[in-house]
Amino acid sequence: MSFAFIVPLVIIVYLINSVKILKEYERGVIFRLGRVLPQPKGPGLILVFAPIDTMTRISLRVVVLDVPEQDIITRDNVSAKVNAVVYFRVMDANKAVLEIENFLFATSQLAQTTLRSVMGQVTLDELLSDREKISSQLQEILDKMTDPWGIKVSNVEIKHVDLPEDMKRAMAREAEAERERRAKVISAEGEYQSAEKLVMAAEMMGKHPISVQLRYLETLVKVASDQNTTTLFPIPIDFLNAFIDKNTK
Repeated sequence: MSFAFIVPLVIIVYLINSVKILKEYERGVIFRLGRVLPQPKGPGLILVFAPIDTMTRISLRVVVLDVPEQDIITRDNVSAKVNAVVYFRVMDANKAVLEIENFLFATSQLAQTTLRSVMGQVTLDELLSDREKISSQLQEILDKMTDPWGIKVSNVEIKHVDLPEDMKRAMAREAEAERERRAKVISAEGEYQSAEKLVMAAEMMGKHPISVQLRYLETLVKVASDQNTTTLFPIPIDFLNAFIDKNTK
């Protein structure tokens, strides 16, 4: 094989190996003689001339990072286990390569420490009732700290809060006591309103004595509807007063 044939063959193989294809969501950070090019390349067909050029592929898709379960102590000294999920993506491929060695690992560690730090500043009631507010606070802190790395944290969600069994029982007793308190308050309010209506009825009957007789008749109708053998005859108290006065004399 002649030298004139080998040289073109080597050049062709070199050019073929220099061809790289980047997907739509990928960017290539190119180092030329150790210096990074101002703009990453891609997507599509690009040329990387080794060994002068070296390329690092960076995905621009949203990364879903599962934050492992963390043991925390709330501000009111309640121990719990909390895990979360972080959504982020690379906005600047050059920064993601130059500013941090491994942005995935670094973001994961930062999310864990931030989660423990923020949870230590809230009470148990706030943790259970204000998850959206706490998640927003976590997102803001992580986004600010990862911005120099060219990373945008779009969302943070608290997935699960695991409490000790004794704390769950205590909360159940507290909820039961609260329900009993509400039931007693409602019952007392009902008695109060009923007493008010009885006072109003008594005042109305005092102004219209005939209404007492009507109530007697209504009571007789109710008793007769039960099909019993008992018959009641209402006797006005004023009628008995005459006999009482006569006996007294």
